[in-house]
Amino acid sequence: MTAKVIRVVIADDEPLIRAGIRMILTSDPAIEVVAEASDGRQAVDLARAHTPDVVLLDIQMPVMDGLTALGELRRAAPEVRALVLTTFGEKENVLRALGQGSAGFLLKDSAPGELIGAVRAAAAGDAYLSPGATRHVVDQLASGRAAARSEEARRRIAELSERECGVLALLGEGLSNADAGRRLHMSEATVKTYVSRILSKLGCENRVQAALLARDAGL
Repeated sequence: MTAKVIRVVIADDEPLIRAGIRMILTSDPAIEVVAEASDGRQAVDLARAHTPDVVLLDIQMPVMDGLTALGELRRAAPEVRALVLTTFGEKENVLRALGQGSAGFLLKDSAPGELIGAVRAAAAGDAYLSPGATRHVVDQLASGRAAARSEEARRRIAELSERECGVLALLGEGLSNADAGRRLHMSEATVKTYVSRILSKLGCENRVQAALLARDAGL
């Protein structure tokens, strides 16, 4: 059976950046770039017109910035997954993107393989945060947490197996499923299964919550 092609819209106001992203993504035969936008408003309109699987949104764009476009996109086409792509790694941008419903946050200096992996993860319904972005979120939200929160975190992870704790610790480091698999000598699919099981056991909605819990527990 032929694998489903992932349809992507790229939104960035710099033509050279868009060309570079297109070249990287289309090197994967499972990804098709269906349209390009030079501002946030155009990105929302193209998402309505093409119903892509994933929209890559730059933060700094004219007419409508990427974070505003993200909110519009969530209302106009909630089935479309949006990845925020930027050179700006400030904590507030990461947190705002997540708060607006982003499927992930990727820095423009990420490796080509990470960009492709992020698009694949978003299309599959997973959240993706670059390791640097994950550390920003974890450090920001974990600062000032009381000892009682650490004790609660240790209590919650007590029901995890040793292997599950190992996977959770790598989530706390911000590793992707593929990177965690290489570290643990496991397949990416196996790690994904472990992550789903961990989220279910801990009652976490996403990887970021699990990463915070891992940090609180001292993993």
